[in-house]
Amino acid sequence: MPFSTEKELAKQLTIEGEIVLMNDGTKREIPRPVDAEKQKENYSGKKKKHTLKNGIITTAICYILFVSTTVNGATQDKRIADIHYHKVLSESITKIILFQDTGYQGFIPDGVTVIQPDKKPKGQELTKEHKSKNREISSFRVRIEHAIGSVKRYRIVKDECRLRKNNYPEKVFKICAALHNFRINLNPFNYTDIKLT
Repeated sequence: MPFSTEKELAKQLTIEGEIVLMNDGTKREIPRPVDAEKQKENYSGKKKKHTLKNGIITTAICYILFVSTTVNGATQDKRIADIHYHKVLSESITKIILFQDTGYQGFIPDGVTVIQPDKKPKGQELTKEHKSKNREISSFRVRIEHAIGSVKRYRIVKDECRLRKNNYPEKVFKICAALHNFRINLNPFNYTDIKLT
């Protein structure tokens, strides 16, 4: 089962050496809430739907290490990271290389090497070197998208979830993430190593 608390994640990050991690957020559709305030909290402008959201940390081999608690769909990825795992990554004795997308702009835990694509400057274009570097980072970061896609092969996670009681949406996502990890242990994805310049 993926870790879901800072304490559990902190224990995992006490090993000596180096570890490559990737973080991202994922949304799941829910029915439109009746309450106007909840509608606003759960509305994702990007998806144009009402959603719930989780932050995820995976290893370079697509093993899901951490799943944050479920939050409202309007919550930004960086905010989830700041609340749920910024402190743990900062205090880790393990040397961490963290790949993230531009949604985490400004998320740089102490002692962590952060690799993320360059944003296009306003009114300008990126140079060929920057574009090439962004492509290399994206070709590595796609692994976390593969992990999320693997979890969402279960329709209970992919489709609109109507069940709300007993923290069900959170539990079901963690169970599906655990099933993904089980599948990865039996039949791992094959990736060629990418040397980033």
